[in-house]
Parts: sequence; structure tokens; C-alpha cells
Amino acid sequence: MSQNRYLMESEEESIRLELKTDPRAMRRQARWAGIQKGMRVGDLGCGSGKTTYNLNRLVQPGGFSLGIDISPRRIGYAQDHYKAPGLDFALGDIRTPLEPHGSFDFIWIRFVLEYYRSAAFDIVRNVCSVLRPGGILCLVDLDYNCLTHFGLSPALERAMKGVMNHLEENADFDPYIGRKLYSYLYDLGFSEIRMDLSAHHLIYGPIKRNDLFNWVKKIEIAGRQSGYEFKEFHNGFEGFYAEFKAFFCDPRRFTYTPLIICRGKKPY
Repeated sequence: MSQNRYLMESEEESIRLELKTDPRAMRRQARWAGIQKGMRVGDLGCGSGKTTYNLNRLVQPGGFSLGIDISPRRIGYAQDHYKAPGLDFALGDIRTPLEPHGSFDFIWIRFVLEYYRSAAFDIVRNVCSVLRPGGILCLVDLDYNCLTHFGLSPALERAMKGVMNHLEENADFDPYIGRKLYSYLYDLGFSEIRMDLSAHHLIYGPIKRNDLFNWVKKIEIAGRQSGYEFKEFHNGFEGFYAEFKAFFCDPRRFTYTPLIICRGKKPY
């Protein structure tokens, strides 16, 4: 699989990103990181634009927020659905020079680095070039992504691990990126580094509609593209998909995913 192709690309990806984003939680995280009114904010890998819009609310009056994403679909969606004073969106690749977009007081990178396992540190170093001295960089990502379930059958557990191993090898995906974020800021000489650990997914009992849509789409899109053969199931991927969906709809199921946030200030 090409590393330039977004793993989760589909017709419904903008909708999935919309439904899985909790504005209250992300605004709380941004405040914890140190966002302030009047700042110039870069939301790098902005997806559908929902995060950029909510970051922009926190820097008004007087602030400006720019969402940058590599996907024309996502930028088009953001421009159609999110309009506000001091808010704009631009097509761009955060692996390339970002100087044409200007400099920022606060840079937010959420659920992006997991898709760039081999390039994650280089991306963080690259975005530092447009962070002003004394500015804040906030990295937000998951750990043990898609790997923390209780109630899986042995076949389903083997398949889930197999899928994630294949995504690491073939799609440059990193299920363990969260634990690496601190080292990136440390190695780049950032000061006032702070960490936070919480549950992003905490799913038990009757399934909520948004959680079901998010996880079924993750399994459907990423599972199909992983290259894993699903030999545990006589009808391959379709058997895996059906069993996972039945498991996930079972109120006995327990699923969680750790969320790790790291913020620091760029040295002068």
C-alpha cells in the first residue's frame, strides 16, 4: 500500500471524523495545553474541519486558525461546513515545507502521527519550523489503538492482532504512537513539557450509535486494506467482519483506548 494514500479514505470518512470528535473534550484538552485568546493557531491534519472550528472559538476575539490537510475531500468539506471570522483552510502536506502558511503561536496535531509511523518524528521536527519561539506544540494520539478489547473469541483476537501487524508493516500505521510523543518534544529541546493520559474510548453496555459507526468503519476500511488473509474464518474478511460487529454490539463487551497528550514550548 502506498504511504501517500490515507489508510481510512472512503466516501464517508468526513462523516466518521465528524461523529467521532467530541468538541467539549478537545476544547478542554486545548485549554490544558495552553491555548489563549489572540493566538494564531495551526491545526495540522485538520480532517473535516471540526477541530479547527472549535480551536478557533478558543482564540477569539483577535485570533486566527488555519486548518491544513492533505485531502482535497476533507478541505472541501471543511470549507463547506465551517465558516467563522478568523478561520480558514488550506490544502497541504505536513511532511513538506510549511513556511508559505505563515508562523503560529499554537500548533495542534491530533490523530495524525499514527498514520506516519516511519516519518512521525521528522513531521514533528518539520512543523517546528513554523512554530514561533515560545510557541506551544500539542500532540494528541492513541496508544494500543484497536487492541484493547475484552470478550473477543480466540479467532477474532488473532485476526485483530494480525490486522494491526499488517498495517504496521504495509501501511506505515503505528498503533503505539502515543507512548512516543514525549520523546519527540524532549529530543527537540522543548521546555515545560507536560503529559496527560486518559481514556479516549471507554465502551461497555449498550452500544452508542456513533461508536458503532466509527468502529465498524475502522474495521471495514482498514481491515480490508491491511492485506491480512483472515484464515481464521472460512469466508475470510466477511466472516471476520460479521463476528466483530456481533461482538461489538454485545453489551458484555468492554473496549478502551488510552489517549495521550503531550505539550511543550519551543525554545527561544
